[in-house]
Amino acid sequence: MSPSARDRFLALLRAAVEEGALVKLTLAKPRGASDPTLENLFVRPVTLQAGPRLALVWRHQNRDVTKNVDRAEALAVLEPLIGAPFQDAHLFTAAATTRLEGAGGPGRLRTRRGTGAPPGAATNDRVKPRAIPPGAAWLCALGVTDRSGRPLAPMTGKFRQIEHFAEILGHQLKEAPLPAAGPIRVLDMGCGKGYLTFAVADLLGQRSRVSGIEQRPDLVTFCNRTAAELGYGERLRFETGSIAETAVGPTDVLIALHACDTATDDALAQGVAAGAALLVVAPCCQKELRGQLRAPPVLAGALRHGIFKERQAEFVTDALRALLLEWAGYRTRVFEFISTEHTAKNTMIAAIRARPRGTAADGGAVREFAAFYGIRQQALARRLGLELA
Repeated sequence: MSPSARDRFLALLRAAVEEGALVKLTLAKPRGASDPTLENLFVRPVTLQAGPRLALVWRHQNRDVTKNVDRAEALAVLEPLIGAPFQDAHLFTAAATTRLEGAGGPGRLRTRRGTGAPPGAATNDRVKPRAIPPGAAWLCALGVTDRSGRPLAPMTGKFRQIEHFAEILGHQLKEAPLPAAGPIRVLDMGCGKGYLTFAVADLLGQRSRVSGIEQRPDLVTFCNRTAAELGYGERLRFETGSIAETAVGPTDVLIALHACDTATDDALAQGVAAGAALLVVAPCCQKELRGQLRAPPVLAGALRHGIFKERQAEFVTDALRALLLEWAGYRTRVFEFISTEHTAKNTMIAAIRARPRGTAADGGAVREFAAFYGIRQQALARRLGLELA
């Protein structure tokens, strides 16, 4: 009997690992996993002080779990996972890319030649490549770094925020259903001095068509002048306007960081209406629901303390936003995107479109959550047309 597609794939994987030819392994489409939040498993070679290792990254809906192990242990972990729970596997080497589909059954193997470039293991003990190089001209122009690319003392925290945001956005962009060709249209709502707007334009390169919306005309003038001086041309522009009143055209990515209170809801609603593939927001000053919040009896004693009620209102507001986005057809993650050392407003909501526009699911789970806390109306629900009461 000839070996199955899975057996042939495992033989290729063992050879790639043992010969040091592995570039990357991706396992996808988990079925029947013990943890229902599991989405993917990524494997890549790394070089540590202790020697070569394989980094295994389990991607869950709301967190990543990483473990660096030696080659033998990695194979012992990976082989049983291919087919159960992971149905698909991609093996990347310098010589070829091999895909195993339907690993839980007969399976099918597809192979195409690689570029012949050496794999080159990453290293966790050396300086990692940065999404935004410190020497970027716009960082100096915006007063974040000096001419040599070193962050200015008062802006060290800001530089770290910009860098970390670019890393997070880079991961989200890889997962989002963006157009395969043509420009990627990005809208940064409430962009301020444009730190992140310039970062996105740099991250996406020549395919980017980035617009920053800001209420303060002096900042808009400054940012447009800086973009022109640095040669961004038509792919980066800034306009004066508010989040609520800006007319949003076709948009692939919508960003709104630290938009106050219901301005975050306005931005999300406009992104959903525009059919954006990716929404990234960092909410701020969640005040709208505080007056409506009616604590369930078991929480009433605790929530008589103002600080607990404030935190509960923030939780309920952002949790309701996440549920509404999922109802509207988005796969949503909520996580901390920067240390509280830099800002207390460090919750980020990232939503990737998972269903076509106009295919909203039943709103029962959203209404049930709102009713538990006595919420009868909320800005995003109202903008999306979902009655909570």
